[in-house]
Amino acid sequence: MEYKIILGYITIVIAILGYIPYFRDIFRGKTKPHVFSWFIWGLINVIVFLAQVVGHGGAGSWVTAVTALACLTIAALSLRNGKRDFSVIDWLSLAGALLAILLWVVTSEPLLTVILLTIADIIGFVPTFRKSYSKPQEETVAAFALAGLKYAIALFALNSFTMTTALFPTSLVLTNLVFVAMLMIRRKQLRLKAL
Repeated sequence: MEYKIILGYITIVIAILGYIPYFRDIFRGKTKPHVFSWFIWGLINVIVFLAQVVGHGGAGSWVTAVTALACLTIAALSLRNGKRDFSVIDWLSLAGALLAILLWVVTSEPLLTVILLTIADIIGFVPTFRKSYSKPQEETVAAFALAGLKYAIALFALNSFTMTTALFPTSLVLTNLVFVAMLMIRRKQLRLKAL
């Protein structure tokens, strides 16, 4: 079996392993996902997966499809189990991400599509980042750490390594790692403050 296909399967296993504790923590009431972020991420992953397929992403794009399904499921669950009070920044982030997606609809260029959707994905992280800065215990660190790992491996599984196929997963490696670092630092700061 070609190593890229093996890497594609590994990314799917990592994705599933990353989402298991996240779903568990949602049902336990420990993790409170922000519906705006997860809806944006789900929608974006669907579109990026389609762009990666057109760009011949191969096995490296499989994880994007799995992630799209998981994100949309989490968005649905967060309507009941997640954060329900939304700030102006949350609404602006949702509007900004939807604007980037709307701009994608206007263009048919795959690279521009991925650039706009990568920007929308980063904007979509703002509500979760903002919520988690003040309540870092309401997120599952392992899920985001494994998300960064799965996309790092997915880069090596791409059949065609171009800006169109690689920009989005590279961005996700970075944003997830920054988010994990912020959660760890904030948890430590809050523990020290409580002493």
